[in-house]
Amino acid sequence: MANLIKLQLGKNGLTEGFITNVKTAFKEAESVRISVLRSSTRDKNQLEEWTSKIISELGPNFTSKIIGYTIVLRKWRRARASK
Repeated sequence: MANLIKLQLGKNGLTEGFITNVKTAFKEAESVRISVLRSSTRDKNQLEEWTSKIISELGPNFTSKIIGYTIVLRKWRRARASK
């Protein structure tokens, strides 16, 4: 099982197809790193909204961290308490 999979979020932004790709990536890995490209957004508020939407789609066993314009998602065995 791979430990980390890298994805890129491009000019189409956050689509249902991209969320499906993230879900598929978690079948093979426990962490996913999403690089948000410049053509997608440079607005931090938009980035936080997209991160919240991804986490709500994935479920309670996932956490996220935003580092610059990179979103790091992690899958846990048990549900984590929300911050």
